[in-house]
Amino acid sequence: MSGHSRVGGAAARRVPKVRAVVLNFNGGEHVLRCVEHLTRTEWPADRFELVVVDNASGDGSDAAVQERFEQVRLIQTGANLGFPANNVAMRDLTRDGVDYVALVNNDAFVEPGWLAPLVESLEAQPDLGAACPRILFEPRFVEVVIDSPTFVPPGDGRDLGVRVHDIGVDGRSQFGLTQFIRGAWGQETGPDGPFRWTSSQAVLRVPAGGVGAGFGFTQLFLAAEATKEVTLTCGRYRVHVEVGPEPVEVQVPHWEEPFDVVNNAGSILVDDGSGADRGYLEPDGPDFDEPAEVFNWCGGGVLLRRAYLEHVGLFDERFFLYYEDTDLSWRGRRRGWRYVYEPTAVVRHHHASSSGVGSPTFRYYTERNRLLMLAKNAPARLAWRAGLGETRRAVAVVLRHYVKRPLTLRLPVRAEVAHRWRVYRGYLRLLPAMLADR
Repeated sequence: MSGHSRVGGAAARRVPKVRAVVLNFNGGEHVLRCVEHLTRTEWPADRFELVVVDNASGDGSDAAVQERFEQVRLIQTGANLGFPANNVAMRDLTRDGVDYVALVNNDAFVEPGWLAPLVESLEAQPDLGAACPRILFEPRFVEVVIDSPTFVPPGDGRDLGVRVHDIGVDGRSQFGLTQFIRGAWGQETGPDGPFRWTSSQAVLRVPAGGVGAGFGFTQLFLAAEATKEVTLTCGRYRVHVEVGPEPVEVQVPHWEEPFDVVNNAGSILVDDGSGADRGYLEPDGPDFDEPAEVFNWCGGGVLLRRAYLEHVGLFDERFFLYYEDTDLSWRGRRRGWRYVYEPTAVVRHHHASSSGVGSPTFRYYTERNRLLMLAKNAPARLAWRAGLGETRRAVAVVLRHYVKRPLTLRLPVRAEVAHRWRVYRGYLRLLPAMLADR
């Protein structure tokens, strides 16, 4: 860690002590990169601690951290305790004289000057409980537009263009990191692996390397139900190609500066009580260059005041994964704490590598925990409306799949019924405890 710090000004002023906490569960190379970047933080070394909390990883990443980074304190939980395992590294802040604690996802990495602006924000306003950095997606992107004739499959109802089977940059698949912004249906799996259908026009953001990447190519592997002409556009370049039933590789040239995309600029609450990333999927730019007060903070990258945690408490361990940060934020707001977004602190994030957006794990915990968080914190009318809505969805999914679908000679989708009722049962099981905590 560098000895340089912007905080303090006068030599006699005490430099706050900061602890950075990284929660790890099978983080592989991600956690090693995360810790490596944290060691480059511009902050006095004697006032900066690095702690890795390991949730019983089975990939050897915990041992790799301990071997590579002597300055890191590794805490083994002995079991996968979910995101609230961060509590293990936040219970002794007062004893150890820690003023602020930073949480950084193991699949994120900081820029060297990320910390000082966050500390300065909290030092300047004693009623701030947390300061949020500008969290950007890890890669920079170029935009590719796919225009295609469409068809409607019998019994499907969707207007479909072409199948996108893979997306490559410099010979490496980037399908998982590509952002399907508009005009694409959800991911499906076929004999050739995962794919996504487009509609008549789809807009994709494709990872394209760093600043100054200059001229390059994006490789798209496309197929369709029948032979058709498809147009692909990237900046000034336009490519016309024939696509048929077998996947074909199409190379789309680009010669433009890749741009950053916002993952989180502080967090917000939308009308139905769902938590959301402020600025999510928006191109980074002047709209995010000013500090702003936000409703809540994101646990993937944040600096928390010790006094705030002492006053409000730590993460609710019953949540396990997702919404525990929104819950803790809301609890703090009820006690008078505020939160701010600080744009000059920059963190990059490899989005949802731990559970995967749309995975069964992601869906279960986000859907269940939203309901629990509202039952615990929201105005009674909103909490009641959310619970009643989930009851209706649970009943409706049974009727749709076990009554309506058989009447049209279609098989029920049992996995969807099982998911809906798993969420509902999980909600009902913890509802009494959440209501008791209101």
